[in-house]
Amino acid sequence: MMFSAISAALAALLVAGSGVVVHLKQGAAIRADIVREFEDRVIVDLGFDLLSIPRDSILEIRTERSDALGDGGASGAAASSIDSTGLFTTARRETSNVKALTDELGEGVVLVSSPSGQGSGFVIHRDGFIITNFHVVEGETKIAITFFRKIGDEFRRERTDQVEIIATNPFIDLALVKVKLPEGYTPVVTAISDRDDLREGDPVFAIGNPLGLERSVSQGIISRKNRADEGLVYLQTTTQINPGNSGGPLFNLRGEVIGVTNMKILGGEGLGFAIPSRYVVDFLRNREAFSYDSTSSTAGYRYLQPPERREQGIAPPLQPKTK
Repeated sequence: MMFSAISAALAALLVAGSGVVVHLKQGAAIRADIVREFEDRVIVDLGFDLLSIPRDSILEIRTERSDALGDGGASGAAASSIDSTGLFTTARRETSNVKALTDELGEGVVLVSSPSGQGSGFVIHRDGFIITNFHVVEGETKIAITFFRKIGDEFRRERTDQVEIIATNPFIDLALVKVKLPEGYTPVVTAISDRDDLREGDPVFAIGNPLGLERSVSQGIISRKNRADEGLVYLQTTTQINPGNSGGPLFNLRGEVIGVTNMKILGGEGLGFAIPSRYVVDFLRNREAFSYDSTSSTAGYRYLQPPERREQGIAPPLQPKTK
């Protein structure tokens, strides 16, 4: 194909290590900087011109960078890939420690508040898309998001009430919201794990706002990676989960979100649970099926109910339509 040949030629001319690499289904790859992302296309800057690439022609978008974690953390290559939906990122990172990862990723965790209470959430896209629990926003008409913006060695609270609910799944207990970001603010984006390599005993940690105690960090291990409850599978962890942690991320030691914390057993200690990241990935990739309906916080698209039957007995057979 001519498009593939041109794309391959352009990729070969660009300087290695700049921007992202867009891998096309035709086999070509383009190294460039992303200017704008839309549902149906991605605009990239080639350095001398802009190129619009249809989403259905993209296999994946990969970013390669090197992270200096410091403070005893591992320093090494980390590769991240933007999902084909363009809404979230997966990653292949080096193992680090909780202190270094909290310093790096803590700014990507937010406080979700409403008149009914508080919860947590985490940023998955630089345009302000955030994942939280459905029960955190259920039935709410006034939702606010507080960012903890790191300036130097300190955090500044920045609150916005311009929050739009995009999609909800009550069964899995997930919600996707979008916020208007503070002026000039580029949020820290967390990467979601798409691997199935979790094992019992693996160390994990959570960042959230338990009982309103902002930016709290708790650490534990995976007690069971497939604890079944009411038709769903959860991650069971010794990481302390309390009211206010709901909707926050559960990280592995690579700094990847492996789950969304959502409940604990009352009266028990070290019995916390999180929604596995594979459910989150499926929810995001099929978010249109769970589109939020403002008339009902427990539904996606609204379907009209069929008319009630006025007479008892066997329903009459369907009659063929006539022109």
